[in-house]
Amino acid sequence: MDALSPAVCDRLRAAALGAALGDALGMPLEFGPALPLERLEREMRAGRLPAGSFTDDTEMALALAESLLAFSPLNPQDLADRFVGWLGHNPPDVGNQTCKILNRIRQGLDWEAASLESLRHNPTSSGNGSVMRCWPVALARCTQPEQLIEESRLQSRVTHPAQDCQDACALVNWMIRELAFGASPEQALDSALETVRVSEQALDMLRRAPQQPRGALVNSGWVLHTLESAVWGLMTAHSFEEAVVQVANLGHDADTAAAVTGALAGAAYGLEAIPPRWKIVLRGEWPLDSGQIWDAARLLRLADDLLAVNAPA
Repeated sequence: MDALSPAVCDRLRAAALGAALGDALGMPLEFGPALPLERLEREMRAGRLPAGSFTDDTEMALALAESLLAFSPLNPQDLADRFVGWLGHNPPDVGNQTCKILNRIRQGLDWEAASLESLRHNPTSSGNGSVMRCWPVALARCTQPEQLIEESRLQSRVTHPAQDCQDACALVNWMIRELAFGASPEQALDSALETVRVSEQALDMLRRAPQQPRGALVNSGWVLHTLESAVWGLMTAHSFEEAVVQVANLGHDADTAAAVTGALAGAAYGLEAIPPRWKIVLRGEWPLDSGQIWDAARLLRLADDLLAVNAPA
């Protein structure tokens, strides 16, 4: 961590906190319609969970963070085992594809066999269940760009092996890295699209995202819709708060899109830009049923631990 400047560390810490806050802000708006601009929800409120609670998006990110702290390079079987342990606590919200693959692993398949089986049965399935959790890799590997790309893809393959899913995780984490090192949102996107080979469809959607009218954004569970919404929010807002608010209020898969936006906007604007009123109410239990409550301070300590495992720049 000594190799990273205080400014870079601040923005990477903000990416971690921003992801959890976006998740929590979007939680009560999930599965609902887009809210009109005159009625945007700007405060943490209760939904299926208490106000300020993060969801499976952050819970799975915390499992990934713990695996990264335990193994370098990332050990996909360890990560799969941690995900299976999480599933065993019956979390209230689990994506269908994630649930199916983790159950197959729980039945005895190794992670790669379960992942390939899923890909054979559902070759076009490209949900956003791995991009929602990918940010810990950006923190742990920010001084190792090749490993950042490789492990962003690898953590996706455990539950979401489709190429668009792997590409999305690599692209988001590359953008987080570039933003943390001082790139503008436009520069970060350009750099990511030069570094991460994505499909022509993804390339077209991401290039057009900043010009999309709000009403054209679908914000579904499809990974490219999540990327489109997050890039739109980052490029069209002028503050951390506005980026996350705008994307969370698109409804539908609001928590995931806002979590990805929060990670990107945190890396762009830093900790000082994050509203204190949001930080105060952030909460989540991890490990599940452990009684260990996570708040903003604890999440920032985890971010410091992830930064500390970087190789010297």
